[in-house]
Amino acid sequence: MKEINAIIQPIRLGPVRDALSTAGVHGMTVSDARGFGSQGGSIDTYRGIEYRVEYVPKIRIEVVVPDSILDGVIEAIMGAARTGNVGDGKIWVRDVSAVYRIRTGERDEVALS
Repeated sequence: MKEINAIIQPIRLGPVRDALSTAGVHGMTVSDARGFGSQGGSIDTYRGIEYRVEYVPKIRIEVVVPDSILDGVIEAIMGAARTGNVGDGKIWVRDVSAVYRIRTGERDEVALS
């Protein structure tokens, strides 16, 4: 099993959620994030005064999937999150040794469905 972490633009959350559902993902965790990369922040104007936004708002998505659908899930995220502009985000993958469903005590891939 693998844990997939994706940092995406907030506006792409809906399409990514739909793509993950189509790819066979049964649940995900979403949280607000802020950061910077090659984008380096931005310059905004408020009431005629320019100011620098050091950390750009992003969304962090975390899902755990069986190895058998890993590639399809990554492709689904990339396809739905990609705009072609700087700041589209990043995806990283980690190994997961076990997953438990607290309610039933089920373990591993059974606990993911």
